[in-house]
Amino acid sequence: MIRVIILGAGNVAKHLYTAFYNQKSVEVVQCYNRKGLSLHSDQRENTITQDFSSLKEADIYILAVSDDAIEEVSNLLPFTNKLIVHTSGSVPMNVLTDTNKRGVFYPLQTFSRDKAVDFTTIPFCLEAENDADLTLLKKLSSTLSKKVYEVSSEQRNVLHVSAVFVNNFTNYLFSTANDICNEHDVPFEILYPLIMETAKKITKMNPDLAQTGPGIRNDSKTINRHLKILTDTTQQELYKTLTKAIQSKYGKKL
Repeated sequence: MIRVIILGAGNVAKHLYTAFYNQKSVEVVQCYNRKGLSLHSDQRENTITQDFSSLKEADIYILAVSDDAIEEVSNLLPFTNKLIVHTSGSVPMNVLTDTNKRGVFYPLQTFSRDKAVDFTTIPFCLEAENDADLTLLKKLSSTLSKKVYEVSSEQRNVLHVSAVFVNNFTNYLFSTANDICNEHDVPFEILYPLIMETAKKITKMNPDLAQTGPGIRNDSKTINRHLKILTDTTQQELYKTLTKAIQSKYGKKL
């Protein structure tokens, strides 16, 4: 049995608690957050604390807090020589206090409060200072997923910036497309199959080979028609910037 304490009350903390809740080989013995919030509807009140000094013994302490709070929380922990891990994609492992054993337990996925996730499909990126701790983190992550990777802080930061492109930026583009559809009374849901096919396609082929559209074809007439439809200057500039980026990568010019 791996005994875990989760520190934090955000989306990652809540989803991790839910994921561990039904695992027979993992016990979340306690949760810490400043407001004493429950992470799960079935969580017992006596497993929640607002006091660092009352933290119990555990094999792994998971800091599922904001990136800016990781170092501060790490320094406030009232013990030494325990395995402390954070869940951030971009924060180096060495921001954790060196009075404890340090590691990273990063589930590479987007988490929304009310959207359930399937942890069996989520890659876990792990890092630790020694083999024994890394083995323990692999054992813990393997209770949730088969996609487990040993990744350095530098590699994890590369993955994180790549994730911003494939998740945060693309979601902004989805939002922009939704705005355009709403402005012209067109149902955004008509685009759902295209969105799904685009995402599915790049799991089967190199994204370079999947690129289509008026930009790569250098279809100036279509590009100009599109720009006339867009009434928002930010949308127009975004369209121009992305079109130029596509043409630059694939050797064409406006």
